Order: sequence, then structure tokens, then C-alpha cells
Amino acid sequence: MEMRELTVVAGSFVGFQLLFSVASPLLSSATTPGYGRLPPTKLTEWNSRLVSTVHALIVGLFCLYILWFDDAVNANPVWGDPGLVKLNVAITCGYLLYDLVLLACNWSTMGDSFFVCHHLAALYAYGYVLTRGVLPYFANFRLISELSTPFVNQRWFFEALKYPRSHRMVVLNGVAMAVVFFLVRIAVMPSYWASVFATFGTPDFERLGLGAQVAWITSCIALDILNTIWMYKITRGCYKVMTGRGGRKVKEGAEASSSSDKMKHVNNHTD
Repeated sequence: MEMRELTVVAGSFVGFQLLFSVASPLLSSATTPGYGRLPPTKLTEWNSRLVSTVHALIVGLFCLYILWFDDAVNANPVWGDPGLVKLNVAITCGYLLYDLVLLACNWSTMGDSFFVCHHLAALYAYGYVLTRGVLPYFANFRLISELSTPFVNQRWFFEALKYPRSHRMVVLNGVAMAVVFFLVRIAVMPSYWASVFATFGTPDFERLGLGAQVAWITSCIALDILNTIWMYKITRGCYKVMTGRGGRKVKEGAEASSSSDKMKHVNNHTD
């Protein structure tokens, strides 16, 4: 890994930590009256999700730029010039490391084995991108999934502020969340895997070596399984809101059930 990427990873880690511990509390206190009334555990998750949203917007928009304008990466998806992609991946790796530390420090309230599996699978695969500059197109394609994260986080913000689930903004955000999550994480699977299969047996694929091939394929399978599970949970939650089944009865048990029916743990993690 070059010094540039190491610097970006370290800077990303420190920057997101400062955003979590300094900028988010100040910004949230100034803009959201209900923020100060949240219990400490929810304050921690609020700040975490705000950081997640910022990361998702930076990385997701950067991904679209690369997809539309980086001809070298699009021309050779396995060995194209990875310069811009490596910068984006380095930002994400710094974020993932920050989030793993946050989860470890708050495991009793925020810990989730899905998150850990997701993060480790992503770091394992992205390590090859940073160290060898391989698979830039596919790494960039996976990061586009981050565009769904702001909607997932916004749903949690509404719930933390005790917006009724029948509130128009909650319903609209829920529908948008389900649609965007499906588009950027599920609907793209056939196209993505068609591109993957198209490389099999080519000289570029053989040049990768067994280690990179295994890291690439296994991590993608793991991430797509997790995305499918999360899509199922989101669909269930969206259906309950739209049909009115998530009413007062569910609200009474919101704290206990938010990690399942409310998709509490779909929020801030990267493909």
C-alpha cells in the first residue's frame, strides 16, 4: 500500500472519529431540539448514524463520478487505473476501522455480529484493492450501495425523535429507503455478477492469482447474502408501515424490537 492510501485511511479514521465525538453533538444540538433529550445510548447511536450518513454521501457520490467519467476503470474492470478508486476505498476503510472500534467500545448497546461480518468481509476484499490496485471497477461498483444508507439512518432518526409511524415524512422516507436499497443493492446483482462471470477464464482473471480471486468472490457472496437479509427486513418494515400494522402495539415494544422489525442494524455499512 502506498503512503498516499495509508494517509487517507488514517485521515479518514481520525476525521470520522472527530465528526462523531465533536462535530455531530454540536451540529445536532444546534439543529435538533430533541437531540438533548435522548438517553446516552441513543446519543451514541445518533452520532454514529450522522457520521454514517456523511460517509455514505461522500463515497456514494464519488462512486457515481468514477462510474460515469473514469474511462480507464470502465475499460478494464480488473486492471484499469485504480487511482481514484483507491482513494475512495481508502476513505471507506478508514470509516470501517472507526466503526469497528465504536462497536467494540459500545458492544452491549450497538454490537451486531452482522456488522462485524460485513466490515471484515469488506476490509478483506478492499485490502487487495489498496495493496495491489486490482478490481477497481468492481470495488467501485460495490460502494455504490452506500447511496441507500442516508434513508436507513433517517428512518432511525425519526424513530428516536418519536415521530408517529403514520407520519407522512416517516412513510415517504420508508418507501424511498426500500426503493433505493433495492435499486443499489439488490437490482444490480444480476448486472454485477454478469460482469464478474465475464472475466472468468480471461488472462486478466488468471493474473489475479488464487488469493485475490478467493477474496473477491467470497466477500461478494457474503455481502450479497447480508444485503438480501437486510432487504427482507426492510420490506417487512415498509409493509407494516404502509398497511398500518406497525401501530400502537408495536410502538410499545419499539426498544426491544427495533433491531429486527425496524431495521435498526441496516444502517451504516459498506459493500
